[in-house]
Amino acid sequence: MLVYPRHTWLPACAQKMSRLLLGVTLERICKAILLLCLVHFLIMMILYFDVYAQHLDFFSRFNTKNSSRSHPYYNFSRPNGTAPSYAAPAGGAGEPLPPSAKPDANQSVPEKPLPQCPEVPPALVGRLLIEFSSPMSMERVQRDNPDVKEGGKYIPLDCRAKQRVAIIIPFRHRDHHLKYWLHYLHPILRRQRVSYGIYIINQHGEDTFNRAKLLNIGFMEALKEEPYDCFIFSDVDLVPMDDRNLYHCYDQPRHFAIAMDKFGFRLPYSGYFGGVSGLSKAQFLKINGFPNEYWGWGGEDDDIYNRITLNGMKVSRPDIRIGRYRMIKHERDKHNEANPQRFTKIQNTKMTMKKDGINSLQYQVIHVAKYPLYTNITVDIGKPPARPARG
Repeated sequence: MLVYPRHTWLPACAQKMSRLLLGVTLERICKAILLLCLVHFLIMMILYFDVYAQHLDFFSRFNTKNSSRSHPYYNFSRPNGTAPSYAAPAGGAGEPLPPSAKPDANQSVPEKPLPQCPEVPPALVGRLLIEFSSPMSMERVQRDNPDVKEGGKYIPLDCRAKQRVAIIIPFRHRDHHLKYWLHYLHPILRRQRVSYGIYIINQHGEDTFNRAKLLNIGFMEALKEEPYDCFIFSDVDLVPMDDRNLYHCYDQPRHFAIAMDKFGFRLPYSGYFGGVSGLSKAQFLKINGFPNEYWGWGGEDDDIYNRITLNGMKVSRPDIRIGRYRMIKHERDKHNEANPQRFTKIQNTKMTMKKDGINSLQYQVIHVAKYPLYTNITVDIGKPPARPARG
């Protein structure tokens, strides 16, 4: 019997074990790679079918839109009209409808009611770039907003708005500002799914300007046209920088323009209510509207704030990051000098608000013009009372 020395078979055994372990390791690595390839293939297939489904959905919506517009019974006379669907005749899609299946001309076809517009409209984009250096024309604004009807009115086509909003702008000699305001606000309001009408209340003549009285007139004149239940009062030189600042009325009176660029995007003081504000019809009537006796610049917004708090309401505001506004820079208007009596009047709001407001409003409408993007109402508001002589 041959006996090999111990040192001859031990290395051979070790080499055999090493090759075995290397083989097992390589096998595991190959399996792991194969598994990764399989996972990668599955992910690619999922993504492929997801994109394919999106394409199908897009083209199906596009074809449905086109087919609804070309439908012989599509109702173009109503902004919320939808195309009624009729079952195809038994003979095939290309055959005419039998007399019994055709809609009667005197029979109204029931339409599916529109859903209520969402609380957060899906088309909002958030922060906006607002600039006033590019040339602007009414023709361009009109071309960019074909869905806006005569008089500056708009109703959402795909949903039912909760409120009907009248936007009131006190105005005189600000045509340049108005172009930019309309250029930015019409698209913002449409993205917000607001049912609205825009009213420019133009003060006739060159007497001292009276902002609050013009706003009262806008409230009265807008209600003569539509049963509005919400009123937004806006200066023509203020444009919101975020479309999430929703232009509708809230449970409490709303102050929208809380962070203007001219104030360093801060609220100047806690009782500030100027620039852009909103009240429901009920809230407006509760405070007897706005004061009529603030002739010239300043004071009327503080008086309005006092009226709100004295009637047990609170001012609501958006987040300061959303309530930002850009102002069109300009010089102080002629015949809109600071009102020297404003501080005295503000202190007497409690005594004057019951007799000075919507119940004492007097004016005369001179002319009403319906333009494609807004309604212009020119009014004579009278003259300010003579100020007592100093001495």
